[in-house]
Amino acid sequence: MITYEHTDRAGRPVTLHEVDGDNWRAVADCAPRDDQRDWVPALAARYLVLTAREDTWHSLAVLAGDEVAGHIMWGRDEDGSYWIGGVLIDASHQGRGIGAAAVRTLATWLSARPGRTAVRLSYAPANEAAARLYTALGFRLTGVEEDGEVVAEWMNHPSGDVQEDR
Repeated sequence: MITYEHTDRAGRPVTLHEVDGDNWRAVADCAPRDDQRDWVPALAARYLVLTAREDTWHSLAVLAGDEVAGHIMWGRDEDGSYWIGGVLIDASHQGRGIGAAAVRTLATWLSARPGRTAVRLSYAPANEAAARLYTALGFRLTGVEEDGEVVAEWMNHPSGDVQEDR
């Protein structure tokens, strides 16, 4: 488990967990709102297949309290940078600050890893909600585009001690 004591708006802790035999079905079934389908797949199952078939990405379950609320994944590039991808919060859990807490938790954890050069993510330029969220969390555009998406880099530094059970 990865936690930095970030909470959703109801005060529930938002934590990141390995996708395992106990939670994989709940993660796979996470689905965004219909208006978000231009930016993310219809189900988080697509991200789970991607991480199972390729060595680049690592899936994590997003929990709010004891409830699976979504999916997030991370990978490491050859230059030592870490990337956040596959952020999908189930429609029934959106609007509660869970996505923001999950991204902040993962960015903080990745920024503390040895040999890290940067923490980055990318999103479609037309995805205004993602741009607002990531800017509010401390990501700044790099001026680079990759696969039709803009690249942003996290400019915050970790604070506090991570609590990790892995």
